[in-house]
Amino acid sequence: MAESKKYPIDNVVAPIQKFIQQEKSGGLVLGISVIFALILANSPLSHSYHHFFEYQLGFVLDDSVFMKFSLHHWINDGLMAVFFFVVGLELKREIVAGELSNLRKALLPIAAAIGGMIAPAIIYFSLNSSGEVRHGWGIPMATDIAFALGVLFLLGNKIPLSLKVFLTALAIVDDLGAVLVIAFFYTSNISILSLLIGIAILLIMYLGNRIGIRSILFYAILGIAGVWTAFLLSGVHATIAAVLAAFTIPADVKIAEDNYIGKIQKYLNKFKDADSDNTTPTLTNEQLHILDEVKKDTNKAIPPLQQLEHSMHPFVSFFIIPIFALANAGISVLDIEPEKIFSNNVALGVALGLLAGKVVGIVGFSWLCVKMRIAPIPRGMNIRNLFGLAFLGSIGFTMSLFITSLAFQHEEYMIQAKIGIFIASIIGGIIGYIILNRQAKTSKRYKQNI
Repeated sequence: MAESKKYPIDNVVAPIQKFIQQEKSGGLVLGISVIFALILANSPLSHSYHHFFEYQLGFVLDDSVFMKFSLHHWINDGLMAVFFFVVGLELKREIVAGELSNLRKALLPIAAAIGGMIAPAIIYFSLNSSGEVRHGWGIPMATDIAFALGVLFLLGNKIPLSLKVFLTALAIVDDLGAVLVIAFFYTSNISILSLLIGIAILLIMYLGNRIGIRSILFYAILGIAGVWTAFLLSGVHATIAAVLAAFTIPADVKIAEDNYIGKIQKYLNKFKDADSDNTTPTLTNEQLHILDEVKKDTNKAIPPLQQLEHSMHPFVSFFIIPIFALANAGISVLDIEPEKIFSNNVALGVALGLLAGKVVGIVGFSWLCVKMRIAPIPRGMNIRNLFGLAFLGSIGFTMSLFITSLAFQHEEYMIQAKIGIFIASIIGGIIGYIILNRQAKTSKRYKQNI
């Protein structure tokens, strides 16, 4: 069998594609972006760095400015809406046919996620119960799925698949919890008319799903020009629109798997018979027609939901999230006065909420579920590696930073919250890695001695 022809550009593209396909790559790029943001914020370019994201952008219609916001605002409300759209696609996929589709299997990560949201909020609020600072209770509730899974995948095959599945399901439920928190507690000044318009367009998208419309362009136009814009103008955070829009995307196929396999086999035979002269690099008209049919049937065999998720995931992981980190992670450490960091309990509440709250909530609720026989413990999991996963759950970077931008208007509180997030995420990631690595080595020695 002849090999595919290779070109010089393949030597450049192939390694990049391989890097993008690795699970840990997203967390690595995010980490580099954070470090770069911190370097810029503490360099002679600090003023230019902060000023750049305050640049105003908007649309001009009939000599009037429409939707004029800062670049920072466009990133947090525009680009992050795309991130939340992919989160919504992942949520729907998991509910329809993933780890959350089987209620009994899903109960343990669901309980762990709920515990991992309640305990951090209680710890934070107990330390910050009055004034503007009380609004930050949602900050330590979130787990950063990219960072947490990135650390976990650094351990490779030493970690049982059940742990990776558990952490993924936990993080997805955690994302859903964060979306609900944003919707109900970080939304104000609602325009009922704009909100009703957005809901009406969502209903049109849902009806389009029900009657069999599978065009991604149809959902893109209504989702962006309709739902996202209406929600942005309504006062309800635009990221909520993105998640709701994602749930209207069809998750079924038009051609069943067995039927698709049979059709493709017939097309292959026709394609082979249609090649009258296989010495030329071009195809016959009949072969082109056959390949068009293959493309059509292949598209029918892929759920639009998964097609969108698969195509958008690299864009989110390697473009949107790094840009978000660049815009939000830059803290001018040199300008921070130590006494101001601890002038209140914001940094302490966020750090303890993530580190202590996540561990107590995840381990505590999981233990109760198993002891009460509500849910079985996954094969390969024990109390030690559950503690390791819980510490990885305390990495609250992306979502925590996002909620920080919604919770506080005061710059000092935002900086304090970011410091708490950084401290907890770094310590939690390191401790989680050490626990899981040691547990993996212990399990390996135990198996060797049997």
